[in-house]
Amino acid sequence: MTQIEITPEMTDVQSTGKQVYVETYGCQMNLADTEIVLSVLNKEGFASTDQIEGADLVLLNTCSIRDNAEQRIHHRLANIAHHKKKNPELVVGLLGCMAERMRKDLLTDDSIVDIVVGPDQYRVLPELVSEARHGEKGLAVKLSRVETYDDITPMRTEGISAWISVMRGCDKFCTYCVVPFTRGRERSRSLRSIVDEVKYLSDHGFREVTLLGQNVNSYLWEGKDFADLLSAAAAVDPLIRIRYTTSHPQDMSDKLIETMAEWPNICNYIHLPVQSGSNRVLELMNRTYTVDHYMERIEKIRELIPDVALSTDIIAGFPTETEEDHQGTLEVMSRVRYDGAYMFKYSPRERTKAWAMGDDVPDEVKTRRLQEIIELQNSISAEKNQSHLGKTFEVLVEGPSKRDPLEWKGRTGENHVVIFPRSDVDPGEYINVKVDRATSATLIGTEVDEGGRRKVIPLDTLAI
Repeated sequence: MTQIEITPEMTDVQSTGKQVYVETYGCQMNLADTEIVLSVLNKEGFASTDQIEGADLVLLNTCSIRDNAEQRIHHRLANIAHHKKKNPELVVGLLGCMAERMRKDLLTDDSIVDIVVGPDQYRVLPELVSEARHGEKGLAVKLSRVETYDDITPMRTEGISAWISVMRGCDKFCTYCVVPFTRGRERSRSLRSIVDEVKYLSDHGFREVTLLGQNVNSYLWEGKDFADLLSAAAAVDPLIRIRYTTSHPQDMSDKLIETMAEWPNICNYIHLPVQSGSNRVLELMNRTYTVDHYMERIEKIRELIPDVALSTDIIAGFPTETEEDHQGTLEVMSRVRYDGAYMFKYSPRERTKAWAMGDDVPDEVKTRRLQEIIELQNSISAEKNQSHLGKTFEVLVEGPSKRDPLEWKGRTGENHVVIFPRSDVDPGEYINVKVDRATSATLIGTEVDEGGRRKVIPLDTLAI
C-alpha cells in the first residue's frame, strides 16, 4: 500500500474545507489513477490529507491481481470501521480493479463501503460522494465510453518522478489475468497530449517520467507506435529520464530496441515478463510466445543495449505445472540472469479462463517452487551487483535514505538503487557515484567527479 503525499496544484479552486484521504494498492497504474482521482476531487473543493483522522472522505484504490491483494482490502476496511463509528458522516469508497470486479457485492447493508467506482468512472466520483453524504450508497454505472482521462491534469505526488498513463486496458487476455475485465480493452491517448504532459513535468522540475500501460508496446495513435512515442518523449528535454512499463515479449520490436539505444535519456532498463520457462505452460497462459522467441528478444536487446538491466514477472504453480515445467523456469532465469524479478504463487481469479482449469498444484508445492525461484534470483542479483564494484554510474539523487538520514539515495538509469554519503547535492541533481560495495538489492558508493554534476531547477521553488 502506498500513501501518496500531495503538493497541492496551484488552481483557482475554492476549498470547501472537505478533506480526502486515499490509500493506493497495487501497480503504478493505480498510483497514476489516484492522481487523476485527486485532481477530479480537488476541482470540487476537496483537499488531500495524509491523516485518516479528520478526513471527510476515505478512498481505497484497490488491486485485484491476486486473492491476497483483495484480502488486504477486506482487512483494511475492518480497521477503518472504527473511524466510521466515531464519525457516521464519513464517506468510504472503493476504487480500482477490485471495485470493478466485485461491484455491487461490495455494497451490502452491513458494509461500511458507501461508493464503488471502477477505473473508467472516476469523473462521477463527486456526484456519488454527494449522494453518499445524504445517506444513499452508490455504484458507478458502467459507461459505454472508455476513458483515457487525457484532458485531466493529475495532481502529482511530491518528488522528482512522475507517471504518465499512455494507454489503458489490455487485449492480450492471458488466461490468469483479470485486467481485460477490470480495465477494459486497449485504447491509447493521443501522442500530442502525452508529449505536452512530459513538457509540463519537465518545466516543473520533474527529472524522471515513467510511461505506463498494461502493455505499452501496443500503443498506437494515428499510425504512431510506441517507439515513435518514446522518441517524442525523449526529445522534450535531455535532462529528463524516460522509463516505461510494462512490455509484452510478443510486441518487443526491433524498432523499439533501436529507439532505446539511440536516445541517451531513455533508461537502459526493460521489464519483460516471462511468467514461465515452459512452452506448454506459456501456451496454457495464452502468452503467445515461446521460450525461444523470448530468448531471441533478450539477445537482440543485449546486442543493441549492452549495459541493459532486465527484470521480469514469474508465476509459480500455474495449473498443471509439473516439476519439469518448474525446472524450465529456473533454466530461463539462469540463462537471462535478471537484475530483479517480481515472483508470485499462482492465484486463481474468477472470470479468467485459468479459473476453469482448477488449482491442482498443492500449496506446499507452490511455496517450495516459489522459494527456489526467489533463492535463485537473490543469488543472481547479488552476483550481478558485485560485478558493479569499482564502476561509476550517473545517479539521479532522490533524497535521504530511509535507514540513515546521513545518507542519500539515488537511482541509476539501469534502475539500480544507490546509497552514498550525504553531501551538498539536492534531490533532482545528477551526480557520479563509484560503487564500493553491494548487497543483492543495493549499490553503496561515494560521489566522484563533483565537477560533473548536472544541475537542474531546485525543487523547493516549484509547486505542481
